[in-house]
Amino acid sequence: MRRAEGFVFLTVLSGFVLHLSAVNVSAQNVLQERQISLGLAQDAATAAVERCRKDGFRVAVTVVDRAGQIKTLMRDDGAGPHTTDTSRRKAYTALTLRSSTAELAQRAATNPGAANLKDITDVIFLAGGLPIRSGTEVIGAIGVGGAPGGDKDEACAQTGIDKIGERLK
Repeated sequence: MRRAEGFVFLTVLSGFVLHLSAVNVSAQNVLQERQISLGLAQDAATAAVERCRKDGFRVAVTVVDRAGQIKTLMRDDGAGPHTTDTSRRKAYTALTLRSSTAELAQRAATNPGAANLKDITDVIFLAGGLPIRSGTEVIGAIGVGGAPGGDKDEACAQTGIDKIGERLK
């Protein structure tokens, strides 16, 4: 049985019901999602690099959009070659798990069930990645790699978010 209005779909094959679902037609409309812009991503990354540089650290900063794709990546002069990949993975982890990577590392250390999350491709449990929110909606993330400690990476990432905070509303 299939109604034209789209509220009930029933598929029958050889007398067996394979699928029965109530579908609200309005749920099939075009989605509207907030997305971090290139300008916001660049401003956040620049502020994070400047903060780390001021503190004496040479880092890489990556900002990803809500799909986990790189929006901008900056590697400061003198930053190690590994910092670009680390910053990208921190941003990706913060985005996909919607939490700071420092919090995720702590959860993995105290909850054996959460420890397996590290096995997901590109997930890394090192502090320095933060989700970027517009209200309660995660629209991107920032990751910083290269400072001598994840807490320092995270402080630089937070500076980047603070720089664009008013424009996230």
